[in-house]
Amino acid sequence: MPCASSCPTITKTYRNLLVVPPFECAWLVDDNLRFPEPGRGCVAFEACADNDVTVVLKEKAGSKHYRTDMDPNYAIVLGSHRNRRLRIAVDGSTLFEAAGVVVSPSHFERFWISICDGHITVGKGDPGRGVLFEWAHSDTTRKVQYVGLSSWDKHVGYRNIRVLPYSKSLPLSSRLAEFALASGGVAQFLESSEFADLYFCVGLEMRLVPAHRLVLACCCSKSLPSKEDVISLPSVEYCVLHAFLQYAYTGRAQLARNNLAALRQICEQFGLDSLSSQCETPEQIDDSIASKSCLNLEYNHGVEGSLEASSAFSDGSPIDSSKLQAFFGTSELTDLEIMLDGCHSVIRVHKIVLSAWSHPLLKMFTNGMWESSMAKICIRDVQLDVFTAMLEFMYSGHLNLGPNDKLDSLLLSLLVLADQFGIPLLQHACSLKLIELLSKESVSSILRVAASLPCCELLQDACVEFFAKHFEDCIQHSSDVQELDLSFLRKIIESSDLSVATEESVLNTMILWASADQHLHDWRGAEDYLSEHSVVELFGERLISFDEMLQYVRFALMPPTLLQELKASRLSESVPRLRSMVYEALEYLAPDKEFPCCERRLFLSNNICNQDRLVQLAENSIQFSQRSSKLKELFFICDGDSNGVLYYAGTSHGAHAWMNPALTKKVSVTASSPLSRFTDAKALVSRQYQGTSFAGPSFEGGHPCSWWKIDLGESHQLMCNHYTLRQDGSVNYVRSWSLQGSSDDRNWLDLRIHQNEKTLSRAGQFASWPIHSANAHLPFRYFRIILTGPTSSSSRPWNLCICYTELYGYLKNAMNDGPRYNKMFGLKWLRPSTPVFKGSSDSETGKEH
Repeated sequence: MPCASSCPTITKTYRNLLVVPPFECAWLVDDNLRFPEPGRGCVAFEACADNDVTVVLKEKAGSKHYRTDMDPNYAIVLGSHRNRRLRIAVDGSTLFEAAGVVVSPSHFERFWISICDGHITVGKGDPGRGVLFEWAHSDTTRKVQYVGLSSWDKHVGYRNIRVLPYSKSLPLSSRLAEFALASGGVAQFLESSEFADLYFCVGLEMRLVPAHRLVLACCCSKSLPSKEDVISLPSVEYCVLHAFLQYAYTGRAQLARNNLAALRQICEQFGLDSLSSQCETPEQIDDSIASKSCLNLEYNHGVEGSLEASSAFSDGSPIDSSKLQAFFGTSELTDLEIMLDGCHSVIRVHKIVLSAWSHPLLKMFTNGMWESSMAKICIRDVQLDVFTAMLEFMYSGHLNLGPNDKLDSLLLSLLVLADQFGIPLLQHACSLKLIELLSKESVSSILRVAASLPCCELLQDACVEFFAKHFEDCIQHSSDVQELDLSFLRKIIESSDLSVATEESVLNTMILWASADQHLHDWRGAEDYLSEHSVVELFGERLISFDEMLQYVRFALMPPTLLQELKASRLSESVPRLRSMVYEALEYLAPDKEFPCCERRLFLSNNICNQDRLVQLAENSIQFSQRSSKLKELFFICDGDSNGVLYYAGTSHGAHAWMNPALTKKVSVTASSPLSRFTDAKALVSRQYQGTSFAGPSFEGGHPCSWWKIDLGESHQLMCNHYTLRQDGSVNYVRSWSLQGSSDDRNWLDLRIHQNEKTLSRAGQFASWPIHSANAHLPFRYFRIILTGPTSSSSRPWNLCICYTELYGYLKNAMNDGPRYNKMFGLKWLRPSTPVFKGSSDSETGKEH
């Protein structure tokens, strides 16, 4: 059986992508790819695989096959057990498994793994969010620092790898769970004299126990005596009343079994029905429960409420939120009047409600300040509708906002007020509502406010993601982009979600931000300004920031004509980093080069050494990667994989299991020679090895010309950035050939030129090549592999002997997406007369067929 690959399986990096072959492990050894604090850190990445995305954590870098290591290690496997489970192994022994964690073989997904003294957290999405599982190891002394990325029986692709310091801030879900604890809630007032307006006198010792009418009124069905400040209960022991109040304030209580009857009696007296039903008589108690000296009583909410409804005031307790809400706006049981500066109306509230939500208000009412003894206070610099919305939230546990033309403005003011009074749950509720209202006009102003407030990471991240996904629209409709904080502008531009029609808009946005005083909107405006002024006058204090931000502009995605203009500009002369990056991009996009110097430096800088186990990712590898887009990304992982456009066409673009796309008419394959036993077009895309498969020569202008051609169909075009060939069973190896693309089947552009290349040297061998020319960013419908020189055979030098090919890149719908991507190169749709970037001017590859 012919071999599947021409070279041994090795770990390799290319264009910000790390591919780990089966049973191997790549160790990240760069300084910025190790945990800065041993034993604590977080690794975030995107992964694509059929199964077993494996992350190994060790105190020092291990071997190429980590399973042979004897050193202590953690192995976290996503998609284990045939892509069904999460598995955590310690020193080779599985200590934790959980169902439901799967990985995708068709697209990259974001994951993160953090560790802190043996406590491992696994999540999906951005770090700190989307927690999937948590597990703690009994050994907290392991000082793991190195990260290994591994696989099992299939290739695994990793990209956008980041190693971050461990953040002491909890994931969002955990922080929300502790909001009620942070504010104290009503439980902190159990038997407290603060705000007490009722006392129970219990036992023979006549012990006074403070309570609050509002709390009891909201959880009991019977009314309390309105004219009595002290309720005498001489026959009730203190432990029974304590259990009664503890249950009312916290939803939990503990009591000796022999006191259940007395507790039931007091519950029936005041109407605490949910506790009364749990106080069964000794004859009704199960034998297993009766043997216990103490019973734990807990309130059962029944139906799970929303996050907001589980409020700081009533969390866990039997308080009826509808009853509490009914007290707002009435004078019943109130002990405070609030007046707002500039407003003549008076708002009557309950101090216990405000203090349960807000720690600052609790301090104000209890620490001896003058407000603590006053029944009326005035609050300044707060709008009535905003303050009223905050109070309604305190009483109801959720936002009650009707239709409002200025709803986003109201929510922003409420967000700031929630921060001022220390109500993080209200901040979260406002954040969720603002996320729903995000628009290209409002996102910039919302981000500016969120950036100034703590506990708003969710809103900040949502704004950054929205801004990145709608970048050009947000820039066009936002009037305050120049006021954005540099850190958030950087997050937007370096975001993997950033989607732009042309990379020039990224550069223009940076100039718009940096030239805040001159209000220039693009680099051409900056060029005119520099004709009479210096670059320091142009950017002022933001010059250094502009220079640093240039590293996030992917100049290699710009058309060469634009790069030539930038190269000759005054701006390039004034900013050395800009000039250097433009030169590097031009070198990268230069035609007629199989392996440009900049890419060679990039590849070598990846530093795959020590038997392919230690990897240092080049810092500038991202410069040559395509931006996120709405196109279908078909990425190369390994020779013969199932990620290419021909495989995708065979599934009717993901609709069913694979079938030969030539047989289903999804693609059309033709050859330079007539159909024959050994020139079978459908065999080229059959994914099966063929002993003999070739396209013979035809003669054009007296010269032999051999080619295989693929038509993706009228409605599809591919921006091709990688391709694969497979030799048939013969020894007739290609040496000089070209991959070409066309939009009309007449004008052909070189995507990659090979001259005297000897990669294919065995029967059945696979070989794959990246495409890095400017034409890799153009969409084409037609592709062909064409011989430009004789093969290694002396008897049949013009037979193109390949039995398999696959193309990779970004697939687009030509009907719907054409104008957007034509704008990228400033071209009309390709026509025979359109000037384009050609390959070798003296080769046959540029001629019409």
